[in-house]
Amino acid sequence: MEKTVQAVYENGALHPLEPLLLAERQQVTVTVSDTTANSPNNPLLLSSEEWSDAAQDDIDLDEVRRALSTIRGSLSEAVIEESRER
Repeated sequence: MEKTVQAVYENGALHPLEPLLLAERQQVTVTVSDTTANSPNNPLLLSSEEWSDAAQDDIDLDEVRRALSTIRGSLSEAVIEESRER
């Protein structure tokens, strides 16, 4: 059986928000996905208005290359660091 359920992490344990049809002490594989990272309040996500405004900007490939060339290390590290600064 494979099923996705919502759960709450509390006092060191995951607590499903709905009943599971499992035998007592049955071993299962759990995949954890932090849904708060995908919430609409995440500062790294743009609103539809911001996407619309960005789509109207005239940015050419050379400008993107210049901006990316200033990043030291990996792009993901730069994004993480910028989000910490906010």
